[in-house]
Amino acid sequence: MDKLISLEPSKMVAIRVEPGERCRGELTLRNVMHTMPVAFRFQPQNPSHYSARPQTGIIPPLAALTLEVVYHLPTGCPLPDSLPHSDDSFLLHSVVVPGAGVKDAPFSLDSVPLDWFTAKKKQVFTDSSVRVVFVGSAVLARLFSEVNTSLEVVREVLERSDPEWRAADSIDPDTGETLLQLAVARGRPDLVQLLLEFGPDLESTGRSGWTPLEAAAAAGEALMAELLLARSASVSRSPASALGPLHRAAAGGHTEVLRLLLGKGADPDEPAADGSTALRLAVEGRRRACIELLLAAGCRVDARGGADGDTPLHVAAAAGDEATARLLLRRGGLACKGARNARGLTACDVAAERGQGRRLLDALGLGDRLHAAARKGDAAAVRRLVEAGAAVDGRDQHGWTALMRAGFKGRVGVMRALLEAGAAVDAREGEGYTALHCAVEGGQAEAAVLLVKRGADVGATTAKGATAMQIADELGDVHIARILAQGGAAVATSGEKAASRAAGLAAEVAAATKEGKLSRAVATATKEGKLTRAAMAAQETEGAEKARSHREKKGFRTKMAAKRSSDGGLSERGGWPAVTCSH
Repeated sequence: MDKLISLEPSKMVAIRVEPGERCRGELTLRNVMHTMPVAFRFQPQNPSHYSARPQTGIIPPLAALTLEVVYHLPTGCPLPDSLPHSDDSFLLHSVVVPGAGVKDAPFSLDSVPLDWFTAKKKQVFTDSSVRVVFVGSAVLARLFSEVNTSLEVVREVLERSDPEWRAADSIDPDTGETLLQLAVARGRPDLVQLLLEFGPDLESTGRSGWTPLEAAAAAGEALMAELLLARSASVSRSPASALGPLHRAAAGGHTEVLRLLLGKGADPDEPAADGSTALRLAVEGRRRACIELLLAAGCRVDARGGADGDTPLHVAAAAGDEATARLLLRRGGLACKGARNARGLTACDVAAERGQGRRLLDALGLGDRLHAAARKGDAAAVRRLVEAGAAVDGRDQHGWTALMRAGFKGRVGVMRALLEAGAAVDAREGEGYTALHCAVEGGQAEAAVLLVKRGADVGATTAKGATAMQIADELGDVHIARILAQGGAAVATSGEKAASRAAGLAAEVAAATKEGKLSRAVATATKEGKLTRAAMAAQETEGAEKARSHREKKGFRTKMAAKRSSDGGLSERGGWPAVTCSH
């Protein structure tokens, strides 16, 4: 027989250290003798730091007794550097009760004569291997604060803690943060994973009001966020927090975390405490990748938030972020442009107030008004808008410039105003059309004359290789074809086809003159090899009518004609609503 008493749960006394509480632990002594009581004495090697109650006693056969071990931590003294273990130990002496022969001997505490434990009288068993291990929130917080904390040491402390203590939910007494938050702050996904094995409260916020997932999102810790999400951490903002996980990821530009959150069903339009959305925060931080992720997730582009009631477009306008503003406009359209903040200002107003550049002002609203004025033929409005900052070569949603639009509608006064302001006469839209192509397509002879006089490239081709002359020829607009020919269009055509077209035109002009369908001014201009504005005006009505008739007979529909019939923006009365921008 090598012992009379077994120690439970082990030879380690787990002493719990909590702020403002007694540092204590328990150790159970079990009598392994079947028929005889056993007396014990339990002594700390360092009595100034530890005490035990009871120190002595008698344990009946096969019975157990629990001791309380108290650690007297001096005020202001730190815990041992050897945490969680201690160099301190205890001595356990045990002896069979002298003369005992009954199994039901009563417990007798702190009344055992000390001379029972002297080897002179009988065999005394001594165990000096009883050690101390410290557990509790203060211990765990100390371990988590160390740079190279051992995972196994933390595991030992958690496993030796009573499950009722919920050690994994411990809070650092100094910072007020949970262990999960400390692990995130230290960039330790291994500690996060270990804590998750012990079932911590994933929504516990600590002193900061942040949940662990919010902390991981703010730090851009994608792996830790994924671990938390795998345990069903909430993707929503906690009531105590100003910003939710989605807001923090977007504001910090953490695209991987943002993608994880959206993939787990996070609401892209969830408001922060002040009403701001994740999109607004991403725009404030110029987080382009996050902006695109949120837009792809279907977030509202015109959502107002914050005390100022700004939309994301207002924020981009105030910052002069043209690239982001254009991205938002592509997704939000007019609802975005027309939205007003708490002061009643549109994004265009805000940009003008901040003195932002012409390109941004044009994108935010002045460009729309410029195109509307060009369509309606309001040259005075065109001049005012250009002076206010509208880009003279700004594009509409189809890629048209105001000069193209004015050319298509025959607004010659507007065209002059635009050209005087520096409009590019040969600017092209997406399919290669220039203002001259547009004027020819619209049957606008006077517009074509002006463009040719201002140096328009009569040989310019569209993406499909069509010149303005070919369009006029297809539409049967003889007078416009003559204008182009006099402007040098024949140079841009291939040999035999150019000669054939010229011959055909000459025949048509001669026949029309003979029949009296062309005025003398037109005939004279044709003979002299030039076409004056007066001659063009004289033939305009009849020539346009003939061109329209030719279109109807051939069923011709070009890209521009299709836009005119299908897009309200090209109609005389249609178009986009004017966006108020008072500057």
